[in-house]
Amino acid sequence: MTKSVTVNNEHSSLGVLWLIGWLFTIGFLKLGFWKGALGLLIWPYFLGVHFAP
Repeated sequence: MTKSVTVNNEHSSLGVLWLIGWLFTIGFLKLGFWKGALGLLIWPYFLGVHFAP
C-alpha cells in the first residue's frame, strides 16, 4: 500500500515577512552584528514568555 504525502507551503510568506521586519529592526536600531545575532536568538524566547497563558 502506497501512502501519499502532501506538502503545504501556504505560510512561507509569513516567514519572509518576519525576516524582512527583523532585518529592518536591526538596521533601524543600528545594532551591530553580534547584538543583532543575540537578539535573533533571544527575542523569540521573550515573545513566547510574554504571550504564554
